[in-house]
Order: sequence, then structure tokens, then C-alpha cells
Amino acid sequence: MTSPFDGLRFAFGTLTVFPVEVTRWDRRAARGGMLAAPVVGLVVGGCAAGLGLLLLRLGASPLLAAVASAAVPAVLTRGLHLDGLADTADGLGSGKPAEDALRIMKQSDIGPFGVLTLVLVLLAQVAALTQLYDASWALGALAAVVSATAARLALTLAARDGVPPARPEGLGAAVAGVVPVRGAVLAAVAVTLAAAAGGAWCGPYDAVRPVLAVLAALVAAELLLRHCTRRFGGVTGDVFGGLAETAATTALVVFCLGGQG
Repeated sequence: MTSPFDGLRFAFGTLTVFPVEVTRWDRRAARGGMLAAPVVGLVVGGCAAGLGLLLLRLGASPLLAAVASAAVPAVLTRGLHLDGLADTADGLGSGKPAEDALRIMKQSDIGPFGVLTLVLVLLAQVAALTQLYDASWALGALAAVVSATAARLALTLAARDGVPPARPEGLGAAVAGVVPVRGAVLAAVAVTLAAAAGGAWCGPYDAVRPVLAVLAALVAAELLLRHCTRRFGGVTGDVFGGLAETAATTALVVFCLGGQG
């Protein structure tokens, strides 16, 4: 039997640097772990928002608070999602057949497409958080939490039944197709409702803003997922990282649209 704690251990043990021992690596534990991925995002986002707010409280500028909030998810994931984003960009940008592109993604170095993508994504994240912290400390904190949670929700949806692995080994193969479609949909609904509830106390428009951010993040991640599945024949651990960073960045950008609510 698989307990809910097996899924949580799998999620925190594989998606963060927290010292959590993964006691089970079977498909059931992976299913529970991917369903629990948004919980990991909530914790990571809470840490990011907490550090940003602490710096603001100590008199730091919104820019410095934004840099700190963007850095926390990278630190708490050992930079794996950013590394996956860079590798995915190199694989897609190579224009080579799937087998060659996967080989490029597996190399330890980062190519020009990866470097450019990392720079642009991190700049977008910091710029968005700076604008939000400058407008309202609460809005900046909310965006940090929602974007991190939406990023991990994108992983839940990418691990749904019907999405194949591109390789027979690796983390991508371990979690590909483990989440029932119904479970993925329920997770998306739960996160969206929670985001709306969290935004309601910031103002009337801010009850809608996080919902739009989550939905846009999922659409962007889904488009990338489908493109990667066509190009590589399935998903890899790098693709999962790319999906998370794409979703997080999209959510932050959408938060900025429309000005202060």
C-alpha cells in the first residue's frame, strides 16, 4: 500500500533540496509525488515571498527583493529547473532529429540557445517581481507564491496519462504518464480556486489576476509540452524543468498586466 506521505516524500525529495528521504520509487509513489507537486510549489513560493518581504521590511529596494525572490526557487531546486530549461532550449534550437537533440540535451555544457533563454527568462522574472513589489508588497508576495505553485502544477499536468517518455531511463521516464487525467484536472481546479482565494484579500481585481496567471501559465506550458513531445518523441527531466520555468515566468508576466488593482 502507498500512503500519502510516500507521495509527499517523492515530491519534496525529487523537486527540492530539502533533506527528505524518498522511500519508494515505484509508479504509485511517483503518481502521488506528481499530484503533490503544487504543494511543493506552495512551500517554495512561500519561502521566496518570505525572503522578499523580509528584505523590503529591512529597507531594501523592490529590485533587490525581486532578485531574492527569483533566486530562492533556483536555490531550493539546485537550479535543476533552470538547467532543464537551458538544455531544452539547446535541444529545440539545434534543429536536429530527436535522437541527436536528446544527446545535445544530455551534455553537461550549455549552448548559446540555453544561455540566451536563461538570461531572458531570469530578466523577465526579476523585472516582473520588481514591478509587483513596487506596486504592493502583498501583490509581489502573492505573485511569488502563485507563480511557484503554477510552475509545479505544470509538472502535474505534464505527467498525465498519455504523455510518453522520450527516453527509457531518467526522472522523465519515472514520472511520465503516472497521473490520471482526472487527477490532473482536479489538481488544476484546486490550485486555481486557491489562487483566487489568496488574491481576494488584495482587492477585487486581484481575485481574478491570479486565476488568469495560473491559466496562462498552464497554456504556455502545454504549448511547450506538445512541441517537445513532437520534437523529442516524449518528455524528459529537462523538459519538465523547462515547463516549470516557462509556467512561472508566464504567471509573473500576466500578474503585471493591467497595472495595480
